Order: sequence, then C-alpha cells, then structure tokens
Amino acid sequence: MQSSAPDAFWNDIYSNGSQTSSGNPGLALAQFAGTLTPGTALELGCAKGDDAVWLARQGWQVTAADISSVALGIAAKNAETAGMSERLRFEEHDLARSFPDGSFDLVTASFLHSPQDWPRADVLARAAAAVDPGGHLLIVEHASRAPWSWSPENTRFPTAEDTLASMRLTPSAWRHRCLCPIARTATGPDGQRAIVMDNIIFLQRLT
Repeated sequence: MQSSAPDAFWNDIYSNGSQTSSGNPGLALAQFAGTLTPGTALELGCAKGDDAVWLARQGWQVTAADISSVALGIAAKNAETAGMSERLRFEEHDLARSFPDGSFDLVTASFLHSPQDWPRADVLARAAAAVDPGGHLLIVEHASRAPWSWSPENTRFPTAEDTLASMRLTPSAWRHRCLCPIARTATGPDGQRAIVMDNIIFLQRLT
C-alpha cells in the first residue's frame, strides 16, 4: 500500500504522465451510455477528462470529479480545446471524505481503484444514491490484471456480482441491464498491448 497522502500520490501520477487527451471515450462508456437520452451526468474519477468530454459532446451536462488537482487542470484544458467547457463542471473531491452535490440521470465510474486503502464499496454505494429515479449507474472495473499493473500477481479481482453485493443496494429499486465481464484490448504506459477483462455493473434505478 502506498503511504503518501492520496491527493499527493495521484498528483504525482498525473504530473509525470501525458498531459494530452486521447480524444476517445472508454469502450464500455460508449457502448452502454451511448444509447441513453442525454441529461445530467456525474463522472467519478474523471482523470484527464476523456469520458467527461465525450459525454458533453453527446449532449450531457456533466459534473466531473477527481481527487487530483493536476488531473482536473488537464481535464479542464482538454474540455476547452474540445469546445465543451460550458457543458462541464470540474470538482476536486477525495471521495472518501466529500462527494459532489445533487442527483443525476447518469452516474459513471470507470476503473475507480486505488493502491491505497480507501472505502471503495461505500463510495460506490454513494454513487448509486446519487442516481435519479429512471436514471442509470455504470461502473466499469478491472476483472483481471494487466502485465504492467501495480497489483500483485496473485490479486483476486471481484466479480460484478461481488461488487454489486458490496454496495448493499435494495434489489427491488434497481433493474440489472448488464452484470457481466467483457474483454478489452488494453494499452500500457510504454505502448504494450494485452487482452484484459473488465466487469460491467450497469443498472437502472426504478424508485
């Protein structure tokens, strides 16, 4: 486990990485959110803003949150370059301590993992609580280890069902639209490529 403060750890990650946007959304976000009618969206862990900018381009009004002020600065510049600044609001949050206000038609979190000890299940449950009735929750998470991952080689990844159970949602309040693993070709920091598995938790709130 990393011992530095969470914000300092992630600021270091983004300070030492590429400052440019790929310009492309995550595969799962495009697949599952691409069919939804645009409204208000919340992205947790927005990083450099690729997904948030894509949502804005589809017509969503987006609140994008991250713990890293460096990442948020990069994301804001990428939004400005894309001409989407008016559709985006960026907020700095350590989600273990604070959370964006309001409720949303879509709440999404892609690869919201940390090598540090933090209450992930509680954060995801709070994400679910921020979904308006009729709205959707999309969680994309690692289901296998990429060769370049910081995770130990013997890491046991949860199933989509494990993650859903950890959130302690009321079953009758949610429709399961997809609860499954999917394969994806991932690209590492040095351009290496590998097939990895992701879990999809895609739910619609009924009440």
